[in-house]
Amino acid sequence: MESTPSIISHSKGSVQGDIFSGLTVALALVPEAVAFAFVAGVSPIVGLYGAFMMCLITAVFGGRPGMISGATGAMAVVMVHLVHEGNLLGGDGSMAGVQYLFFTLLLVGVFQSLAGIARLGKFIRMVPRSVMMGFVNGLAIVIFLSQLKMFQSGGVWIEGRYLWTMTGLVALTMIILYLAPRIYKKAPGALIAIIAVSLLVLFVKIDTATVLSFIEANGGTGIKAGLPSFSFPKVPFTFETLVFITPYALILSAIGLIESLMTLSLIDELTHTHGHGNRECIAQGAANFTNGLFGGMGGCAMIGQSIINITSGGRGRLSGIVAASALLFFILFTSSYIEQVPIAALVGVMFIVVIKTFAWSTFNIINKIPKWDVTVIVLVTVLTVMFDLAIAVLSGVLISAVIFAWQNALRIRAHKTIDEHGIKHYKIYGPLFFGSTTLFLSKFDVENDPDEVVIDFEESRIMDQSAIEIINKIAESYQRSGKNIHLRHLSEDCIRLIKKAEKICDVNVLEDPDYFVSIDNYRKYQEEI
Repeated sequence: MESTPSIISHSKGSVQGDIFSGLTVALALVPEAVAFAFVAGVSPIVGLYGAFMMCLITAVFGGRPGMISGATGAMAVVMVHLVHEGNLLGGDGSMAGVQYLFFTLLLVGVFQSLAGIARLGKFIRMVPRSVMMGFVNGLAIVIFLSQLKMFQSGGVWIEGRYLWTMTGLVALTMIILYLAPRIYKKAPGALIAIIAVSLLVLFVKIDTATVLSFIEANGGTGIKAGLPSFSFPKVPFTFETLVFITPYALILSAIGLIESLMTLSLIDELTHTHGHGNRECIAQGAANFTNGLFGGMGGCAMIGQSIINITSGGRGRLSGIVAASALLFFILFTSSYIEQVPIAALVGVMFIVVIKTFAWSTFNIINKIPKWDVTVIVLVTVLTVMFDLAIAVLSGVLISAVIFAWQNALRIRAHKTIDEHGIKHYKIYGPLFFGSTTLFLSKFDVENDPDEVVIDFEESRIMDQSAIEIINKIAESYQRSGKNIHLRHLSEDCIRLIKKAEKICDVNVLEDPDYFVSIDNYRKYQEEI
């Protein structure tokens, strides 16, 4: 994905930038956390607590300074089923679902931390470029669609004066956010836009939706609350409970890590810096574990808020710490003021995020890259919008792997020559693995070949057990015909691979400085020499 200097600065950041960007992120976190709490079927304050703890812990201990974590929709859609099933387990009218959620988060924290300790974060490198582009495009569309819901009231699209008012305030926010940094480069455009539009609505007394009206419309009463307090989840500590929550914990762990590591890679690219995936896994796990003990809904990295942060100048850990601290401050002391912030101002900021997130370069390269890559980009984009990030990314990686295997399977070639001694040489080109074995086998003419045959692997590699098996099959075919087959120029790793296979297949190798021979009976040959 390409980005221009006018959109995202590649500077190292500053304390001032971190503070202002952190405040902007905190304001944007409020409606997001509340909305995802409603999706998950828990109280808004559970979502806000979750956002605060996720943001603070990952900012301090995470592997990607400047990346923002909080309550997310990707995890909320799984949590809603968990909470519902938990309520059923607790009996009629029970609110046990949220306690099962907290207990599940403890296990999520363990799984994610173990993934980091096992250094599984490095596997994010296996995500192809086409999947990354589909991911950001899909996320941009998802963010855009989520903001369109703000133009609804009670599930019905607003009309007339309310629609024009909302649209006008959104447009004004976007214009201010666009112009402020151009007037003064270090100006916190998003924060200025939110404050300016909020003051306009307050003093002109414009009738439009606010954070408070949004919460009330969804059954809440406000965001004011005290500090989160320690409380071990109140669920039966039994084997049945463990069986119930473990599948949810595994799914939530996978979704959280995939979204966090993908966001980390995106921020790395946009800022030309390098994060640490394994450290981020451990921090994500610690944050979710803490949420389970202190009554938060948990979460993972948030691409929208992360983009807001870096476009507002946030680069260091201070930006995340300020965002978390400001969010807690809002909850404790200034809830009545934050509740008056117009939803339109926050929607305007998120629309700018959509513009900056979408990989517009997709349209420039669509005719310049292989059609398979275009297919993967489109597929991942669609799956991200229709289902969720985890399904989209895993599907994209799987399809890319299959395409890669198929293309490499077709690259196996054999150059055939007969030397002055009447020995036939097969010089193999390309990797020999499960996908190329059939084509490899078709290269040989056992019946018509001379008594001595050399297979030269100088330009090839034996990659897996299927390759070993096919070599053994060819060797047996030649030996049944009374002909000798020789394997030449096997690399050291290929030799080791064949030796490891001796117990499960009949392939034997005699090492010579330049020559390796596969024979039927290795022991008999050893006795003869």
